[in-house]
Amino acid sequence: MKTRKILAVLMAALMIAFAFAACGGDPEKAKEVASNMSETISGVAEQASNAIDEVMTGSDLEYVKNKGTLVVGITEFEPMDYQDADGKWIGFDADMATAFAENLGVTVEFQIIDWDNKVFELNSKNIDCVWNGMTLTDEVKGSMACSNAYCNNAQVVIVPADTADQYQTVESVKDLTFAVEAGSAGKKEVEKLGYKFVEVADQATALLEVSSGNADAAVIDSLMAAAMVGEGTNYATLTYTVGLNSEEYGVGFRKGSDLANELNQFFAAKYADGTLTASAETYKIQAALIEQ
Repeated sequence: MKTRKILAVLMAALMIAFAFAACGGDPEKAKEVASNMSETISGVAEQASNAIDEVMTGSDLEYVKNKGTLVVGITEFEPMDYQDADGKWIGFDADMATAFAENLGVTVEFQIIDWDNKVFELNSKNIDCVWNGMTLTDEVKGSMACSNAYCNNAQVVIVPADTADQYQTVESVKDLTFAVEAGSAGKKEVEKLGYKFVEVADQATALLEVSSGNADAAVIDSLMAAAMVGEGTNYATLTYTVGLNSEEYGVGFRKGSDLANELNQFFAAKYADGTLTASAETYKIQAALIEQ
């Protein structure tokens, strides 16, 4: 709180000096001008002191609380983050992000990002976290402050259902051309295997590329595959076959952010009271949930 007191004294001194000069040295007029200025100056001082406190403490938690919003970087990714018929963002991650924001006493704001630029979006403060079924790779953990893992996942191969019997092993898909999301774990797996690929904006677009015949196959998250391909989905003619790896999801914040620990505490409490499990059951991912 020292910064606020110092700033208040400095601003008051400047306000009086300005008012005195503006009124030709008349003390009574200077008091009247200073009084009229005080409300505006007070607001400016409060904002400035908040900014100084954030710099001094390095607290992302205080930064988010002061601005009143938690900006969540996402892509369209059912069942984690997607829009309902009314345009509201729902899904396991979206629901948890909303609840976390409420727990902090702020509102949530979802912002679609270029997944390949997620670290830049964080560091430039365009967003406050990446909460979108993000795989905890070494690269991610090296460039962000990450929460504890909360879901298991894998990268799986998506192919047309009528050719699926031909593509049941890693070796059998080596000559296919894959659609992969730029900057994704799926892209890294395909690169590691030395397979041909084209980059697209997101995993939903990767599915569209296979469905339209522009790509032979795609590699996407298994949780998304379970929700978006096969009978009863928008991609009923597609299916998933080969699993390429196993991995875990986490939430990413700016490097050094105290919000990561805050979220870990939130996850632990919501796992204990059954909230995480209930939400996971709503979106049919309960088998992937990791105990907190």
